Amino acid sequence: MTLVAAAYTVVLRYTRTVTTEMYFSTTAVCVAEVIKLLLSLVILAKETGSLGRLIASLRENVLGSPVEMLKLSVPSLVYALQNNMAFVALSNLDAAVYQVTYQLKIPCTALCTVLMLNRSLSKLQWFSVFILCGGVTLVQYNPAEATLVKIEQNHWLGFGAVAVAVLCSGFAGVYFEKVLKSSDTSLWVRNIQMYISGITVTLAGVFLTDGQAVIEKGFFYGYNPLVWLVVLLASVGGLYTSVVVKYTDNIMKGFSAAAAIVISTIASVLLFGLQISMLRVPFPE
Repeated sequence: MTLVAAAYTVVLRYTRTVTTEMYFSTTAVCVAEVIKLLLSLVILAKETGSLGRLIASLRENVLGSPVEMLKLSVPSLVYALQNNMAFVALSNLDAAVYQVTYQLKIPCTALCTVLMLNRSLSKLQWFSVFILCGGVTLVQYNPAEATLVKIEQNHWLGFGAVAVAVLCSGFAGVYFEKVLKSSDTSLWVRNIQMYISGITVTLAGVFLTDGQAVIEKGFFYGYNPLVWLVVLLASVGGLYTSVVVKYTDNIMKGFSAAAAIVISTIASVLLFGLQISMLRVPFPE
C-alpha cells in the first residue's frame, strides 16, 4: 500500500508538471475505472470457478439488483470527484505538500466512522490520529523558491482541491465500508457494482469538463508510458483499498498508507527540488 500510494503521487505529479502535451485528467480517471472493473471481473471469475456461474452472479447482482447498484453509485460519484481533485491538487502543489496535507483525511475518516458506523474511538486513538496529521505543520512551502518546477500554479486552488478530496475520502471510504460489512455479498461483486457506476459517472465528467477538447484532440491525447503508469497505479490502488477496508477498516488504511509521506517527500526533493524545513510554516500569498 505504501509503495503504490507514494509511486502514484510522485508519478502523477511528474506527469502534471511536464511541458509537453498535457493529457486530460478526466480521461485518466475514467480509464482507471474501466481497468478496475476488468480486474474485478477476472478475480470474480476465478472466485466463482466457471463462466456460467460468473454470468449468473452478474445477472443476479448487477442486472437484478437496481437498488444495490444505486446504493453503490454514491461512493462511485464521490470517489470520482476525489480522483479528479487529486489531479487538480497535484497540478498546483508539490507531491510532498499534497501527500502530507492529504493526511487530514484521517481525522475526517475517524469522524465519519464515529458518526456513520456508531463506533467509538479511545483517547489514544484520537491522539494518534491528530499526531499524524500534525505533520502538516512541518512542511515548508515557498511557491517562489521551494521547487524547481516553473509551470504556472495556483496554490489556493491546490489546497482547495485537497480539502474537497479529504472530505470525499472520509465519507466515501466509511460509506463503502458500511455497505461491505452489512451483507455477505462478495467483495468483488460489490466492486463491480461500484465500478460500473464509476465508469458512467467519470465518462459523464469527461464530456462535461473536457468534451470539446476530447472530441478535437482524441480521448487518449497526451498519453505516454508514464501516464499509463499513473492509470495502472490508480487501478491497483482502488482494488487494494477495497480489500483493506473489507478486512480491517478505513482508519487502519489511513495509518498504513501514511508512510508514503516520507517516500513522497524524498522523491520530491530529488526530482522536483523541494526544500523542506521544520522551523517555519510559510503560507501561500
